[in-house]
Amino acid sequence: MNKIKSDIEIARAAKIKPISKLLKKINVPDDPFAFSPMGRHIAKLNLEYIETLKEKKSNLVLVTAITPTPAGEGKTTTSVGLCDGLNKIGKQSIVCLREPSLGPSFGMKGGAAGGGYSQVIPMEQINLHFTGDFHAITSAHNLLSALIDNHIYWGNKLNIDPETICWKRVIDLNDRALRKIEINLEKLKTNKPRIDSFDITVASEVMAIFCLSNTIIELENKIGNIIVAYTKNKKPVYARDLKAEGPMTVLLKEAVRPNVVQTLENNLAIVHGGPFANIAHGCNSILATKTALRLSEFVVTEAGFGADLGAEKFLNIKCRKAGIQPNCLVLVATIRALKMHGGVEKENLKKENIEALKKGLPNLERHIRNIKKFGIEIIVAINHFMTDTRKEIDIVVDYCSKLKTKVSLCKHWSEGGDGTKDLAKNVVEICNRSKKKEFKYLYSENDSILKKVEKIAKEIYHAKDIEADKKIRQQIKKIEQEGFGKFPVCIAKTQYSFSTDPKLKGAPSGHTLLIREIRVCSGAEFIIVICGSIMTMPGLPSIPAANNIKLNEKGEIEGLF
Repeated sequence: MNKIKSDIEIARAAKIKPISKLLKKINVPDDPFAFSPMGRHIAKLNLEYIETLKEKKSNLVLVTAITPTPAGEGKTTTSVGLCDGLNKIGKQSIVCLREPSLGPSFGMKGGAAGGGYSQVIPMEQINLHFTGDFHAITSAHNLLSALIDNHIYWGNKLNIDPETICWKRVIDLNDRALRKIEINLEKLKTNKPRIDSFDITVASEVMAIFCLSNTIIELENKIGNIIVAYTKNKKPVYARDLKAEGPMTVLLKEAVRPNVVQTLENNLAIVHGGPFANIAHGCNSILATKTALRLSEFVVTEAGFGADLGAEKFLNIKCRKAGIQPNCLVLVATIRALKMHGGVEKENLKKENIEALKKGLPNLERHIRNIKKFGIEIIVAINHFMTDTRKEIDIVVDYCSKLKTKVSLCKHWSEGGDGTKDLAKNVVEICNRSKKKEFKYLYSENDSILKKVEKIAKEIYHAKDIEADKKIRQQIKKIEQEGFGKFPVCIAKTQYSFSTDPKLKGAPSGHTLLIREIRVCSGAEFIIVICGSIMTMPGLPSIPAANNIKLNEKGEIEGLF
């Protein structure tokens, strides 16, 4: 029996092509005006060139998934596989993905370049420092932190109340020790010690602004609109008051240009931006998506974690900001994950278990019904594993048929684009009859903040109610009085359940959504609603992936996945 190759072994064996040749295939000229090569296999598109591209009739396909489990679902793998499958059947397609964060790469989840024979490459660079975009975002964010404390140190002309500083620091690693720190401990004349904390970079408002800006000018304006603190007279202090937007934009000048790489089958991929969907809005940059739509007939993009988080935010936040709508939605499911939702432990997933599978199917149904509320036609993609039995597959197919939902069995992990031809054909068929006029948001911008949260809680999570204490309600009232009430809401909660309890698998209902904290992102123009015990600075597991990552005798990386 042949040994199954690891993702990194498959990626290294790929016949990677010069990125300039692949760009030329979609009529991007080999010219410094169009792009800047970052070596032979990575390029950054130039903003001046992007501005010259004309809009065309393109199809946007959103890939999302059922509620995540440790068994894995494979959204990125499916996104890459679908892009390759569309190209296999003669449809020009580009895949748009988020950049991986070092936090999960060295933590528990691993990288985010796909897997098996559906990957974007060069996998090692993408999963590590890539083009340095995240470092630029981290530096820009922390520059603002430094400017705040420096302003106070030199006399505090803006009359900032240090107790109201709401701009945390960030780092692109999982480090729970930084959730609460004390700063300004050096005994200097004007130093006043205070409590501070770190978020992970992907939760930074700068990351959100980076991904939700259509131009670099808009980026700079949005940065200037960030509220960092309040004065002793309770007036908001903005980043522009500290003259921070200029230098922060300078640090982001190169990062804001979309990154172009390729799939294992030498099809183009744009990988740019990377907010998490459980603590942020979970989509790649608007610039990347809209650029791809001007370059290609089909654009496949993903939204993080389950459809209740990533897809909801893509549709309610990104689509509003970008003025785009998907033609089709692909909902990824695995037999393994559905059995876990039916009560099976991970170590027993290889065995056929019809009863558990049937118990887990309501999770799939919940996501299907939720997505249809947006007026989008969907198709279920069964991400095939070798342990799936024919009987188990037929049960899922029959279940989807009763819900009047198309389904495709996909073998892209083992077969690449050949394993998604059926999915690709179905996606094309759906896109051809897509009626974008049927698309609708879940809530109106004129709804109150609590009403927006309540609609998501009841319509998407199937909660019976929301709960917010007097302090939270007063904070929301203040936010609305300050003129931010029309912003969409970005709910931060566990990705492992429709509820705020990660142990509640399947399709729980009747629970209460507890609002723990509210943050106004006046630059990114949304309200973060933190629910349950979700942390905006994750911690490492007891045995982090970092323990197995090293260089071998040849100087090659081992353990990255």
